[in-house]
Amino acid sequence: MAQKVRIAVLGASGYTGADLVRLAITHPQVEIVALAANQKAGQTMADIWPHFAPYPNLPRLIRADAVDWSGVDAVFGCLPHAASAELLSTLKNTKIIDLSADFRLLDAEVYGEWYGVTHPAPHLLSQAVYGLTEMARPRLKDAQLVACPGCYPTAALLALLPLAEAGLIRPSNITINALSGVSGAGRGLKETNLFVEVSEAVAPYAVGRHRHMPEIEQELGRGFGAPVSISFTPHLIPMNRGELETITVELSPGRTAEDLRTAFATRYAGEPFVHLLPEGQAPATRMVRGSNHVVLNAFPDRIPGRAIVIVAIDNLVKGSSGQAIQNMNLMFGLPETMGLEAAALFP
Repeated sequence: MAQKVRIAVLGASGYTGADLVRLAITHPQVEIVALAANQKAGQTMADIWPHFAPYPNLPRLIRADAVDWSGVDAVFGCLPHAASAELLSTLKNTKIIDLSADFRLLDAEVYGEWYGVTHPAPHLLSQAVYGLTEMARPRLKDAQLVACPGCYPTAALLALLPLAEAGLIRPSNITINALSGVSGAGRGLKETNLFVEVSEAVAPYAVGRHRHMPEIEQELGRGFGAPVSISFTPHLIPMNRGELETITVELSPGRTAEDLRTAFATRYAGEPFVHLLPEGQAPATRMVRGSNHVVLNAFPDRIPGRAIVIVAIDNLVKGSSGQAIQNMNLMFGLPETMGLEAAALFP
């Protein structure tokens, strides 16, 4: 398309919003027309984020209610849950790519149970496309509202859905141990996220009840064709960005870890961002840091009938802003990889 996609970013002062702006700056078919951050209104992006100093032409931050929506083709919602749906539900002619949790769950009651608030726009839940890009392409091109998955579900579902759909693993006893960089906790001031609290330490959090659990179970249940319950334990690790999940599964009768690798090779053949590593090579966050890429692999467990699947993503890119742009590309008929071609940053 000749005309650029005019975008607005709500919540541009947070980690997710800032990373979305970082990626959008070099996207050849995107024009950033509005940046909103209520508490930072009036400031420039460079005032908040020094790495934007070379880009003085970025729009100045304004309040979300001051955005002129008539000039916006697509909005990226990088706001906290509830706040996102309350605002975005009022838009009529702007395509919505929401990065909050507000439109991921199909059941408003489940949302209320896990997020502690009444859903602001339950009538939109059935209209939202769950934007796990590799699984949602047919629906994205006509979507008006896309719910981008959480970072943990992105990694877990890319690793598990091909196996569930192929009948290679059982729906029981799926255990996910997840490690995430501190940026996954957001930019808000929290004592547990202070440098001296996270440095030289690894700690679990939300043990037994993390908000991404119902999201993973909802989508994984679709893959199995039946309800599923998982064990999921996230951990905060002392690095800025990156996410790694180690997942143990029960194999279906007669199946092996090599069958899982074959399923990955088949399902992700030709995928620009999801990569099966050579046999025996374990994924690591350094392989994907700063990129929209995913690396995964499957290994036999020493316990008969079980296997171990490991997957790594960058929580701020493929787990958030990068996947959001990937979805936008498909919504507007652009090449899926446009603006996301950068290799991982290493060292």
